[in-house]
Amino acid sequence: MKENTAALITNTDHMQRSMEHGVKKATDAAQDSIRSISDAAHPALDHLVSKAHVAVDRAGEVASQAAKVLGARGDQLNVGGKRAAERAGAFVNENPVASLGMAVAFGYLLSRLVASR
Repeated sequence: MKENTAALITNTDHMQRSMEHGVKKATDAAQDSIRSISDAAHPALDHLVSKAHVAVDRAGEVASQAAKVLGARGDQLNVGGKRAAERAGAFVNENPVASLGMAVAFGYLLSRLVASR
């Protein structure tokens, strides 16, 4: 009986060590595979990151240029608006009767448009 029990314990220990060894080998193989995939992916990922940085830089440059153009156009519109206001003021000063007639006519037309709705 003792021999059977000892043999059973020996077989169990052997199976446990064998299973532990198999698990260790499988774990090591999985870790090696992950490392290999990671090593292979790094150059591609670095390339994508580099391209993304370039794209963001270009987008920033384009946005900066657009802001400059819009700022310049805004300045031009502001100057044009001031000139138009100055011309209108000069016209009113030089032609007060005609300006009054045009204002009355415009007011009449505007009142007719609003009243028709």
